[in-house]
Amino acid sequence: MSAQEYELIKEDDEKSLRKYRKQCMQEMHERLSFGPKFEGVYDLDSGEAFLEVIEKEHRLTVVVVHIFKDGVQGCEALNSCMDCLATEYPSVKFCRISAAATGAGERFSDDVLPALLVYKAGELLGNFLAVTQHFSEEFFATDVEAFLNEYGLLPEKECGPGADEDEADVE
Repeated sequence: MSAQEYELIKEDDEKSLRKYRKQCMQEMHERLSFGPKFEGVYDLDSGEAFLEVIEKEHRLTVVVVHIFKDGVQGCEALNSCMDCLATEYPSVKFCRISAAATGAGERFSDDVLPALLVYKAGELLGNFLAVTQHFSEEFFATDVEAFLNEYGLLPEKECGPGADEDEADVE
């Protein structure tokens, strides 16, 4: 066997070993993950539903609530961002509710919308009114994600089965 052939086999073995390690770590993470997993953004239709989500969710679950009003600048874009983030962070419960449905619509005038409220174990962790003021006129899910991460409000992203195989080694 030539040195070149040996190096190719060695490289393939190392690549397979990295892939196997990553798969084992992912499986172990899934088994040890606590709390429920969510799919998509939940639409809340009343103040009671809003309170129930905050008070009755698993104590380890982060709940992000978008309060919006149709026609208010930034609300539609933030709704789209929430849809994207919900797929990226399945352990976070993303919800949206119209300001009128909260039962406290008079507190949410157009100039404070869109609003993002972040809860965990029933406690308010973040209260961001007119949140789009923190972004450029055109913003994306990555901007909202960076904003929430800046305040330490999102957990680490979970590795999905389609994650890139050439990521850093897991040792």
